[in-house]
Amino acid sequence: MITTVGTLADARSMARSVVESHLAACAHIVPIESFYHWQGAVQNDTEFKVTFKARAEHYARLEAAIRAQHPYELPDIHALALEQVYGPYARWLDESTEQRSVPASAQAHGE
Repeated sequence: MITTVGTLADARSMARSVVESHLAACAHIVPIESFYHWQGAVQNDTEFKVTFKARAEHYARLEAAIRAQHPYELPDIHALALEQVYGPYARWLDESTEQRSVPASAQAHGE
């Protein structure tokens, strides 16, 4: 899933929140320059693109989490389906986005 925000602080906050909640395995933040139509004029701004590595079945929950903290009136939120993924990476993504009912510290001790 991909979105854009206007500040690095917003991008970092959103990335951390989503990854900590296990809705995405990781998030990449990249500065970009955007040109777009808004309120009758062509705008030009520096933004930060946040790409979340997530499972398709988490789309609705991940979109809701992004919308809840997104600063834009009309946020760009979209997903790109992957046709093929390296198997070990896909397994890591699945494991990283499983919802845990037992705290990670307890799992580490075999509880």
